[in-house]
Amino acid sequence: MKVNCAAIPLDLLESELFGHEKGAFTGALAQRIGRFEAANRGTLFLDEIGDIPLALQSKLLRVLQEREFERVGSCRTQRVDVRIVAATHRDLGEMVRQKQFRGDLYYRLNVFPLRLPALRDRREDIEPLVRHFVEYFSNRMGKVIQHVPAATLAAITSYSWPGNIRELQNVIERAVVLSKGPTLTADLAELKADNAEICSPRDQGSLDDILQQAERTQILRALEMADGVVAGPNGAAARLRIKRSTLVSRMHRLGIAASRNWSAPNPEANWQPSYGAS
Repeated sequence: MKVNCAAIPLDLLESELFGHEKGAFTGALAQRIGRFEAANRGTLFLDEIGDIPLALQSKLLRVLQEREFERVGSCRTQRVDVRIVAATHRDLGEMVRQKQFRGDLYYRLNVFPLRLPALRDRREDIEPLVRHFVEYFSNRMGKVIQHVPAATLAAITSYSWPGNIRELQNVIERAVVLSKGPTLTADLAELKADNAEICSPRDQGSLDDILQQAERTQILRALEMADGVVAGPNGAAARLRIKRSTLVSRMHRLGIAASRNWSAPNPEANWQPSYGAS
């Protein structure tokens, strides 16, 4: 079972977790068991546990430590055996130092911590997430989207994603809605506008600069994988799923050359283009 602790009004959260007796408060017209009783001999997921008020944390600590509690308005002790999985986006250690979260409850919860870095700190996860969300939303909307442009994927990978995976999911859903054919159409200008509202002024750059840098990185990566070959079935153009002439044009615009002896991205090297069989 799962409970989003941030989505329930604070005055109702205790009843939601531990249940209540008939007449315990105004509106309590019948006895009701809480999530802990309902999850007995199972698992209870407490999402956004950092939003639980201090007044309720002592009761939560008791049920974790002693496996017992009382319903609201009752003096009868209930015993449960529940496995707890908790999650939060807050820094609970800092909240303990600021006396906003009980230290004993924090250490009781911190038995087996799993810390997930922000999406911007694990950019290698962005591409598979993009493809997953494209498949999910296209299936749900009855669309067939088979291709994500390299420039779009590069721009998405370069974005800082302050809203993490929820923001990425929303952006891909909007892109699927806008797409009219088999190629994903993403509003990258809107993505940059959202970023500009959140980032500090020194972190901001023009949209053209960001897109060009993302496009350059993607092209250099494809050239390295293709050993500097632009055309042909195993060339960089095929890897990027664009025409050879389009790739050559973009390379000239970005000041990129290619060589069959490609070993690492080096924008300052004076390479000459090398073309494989078309």
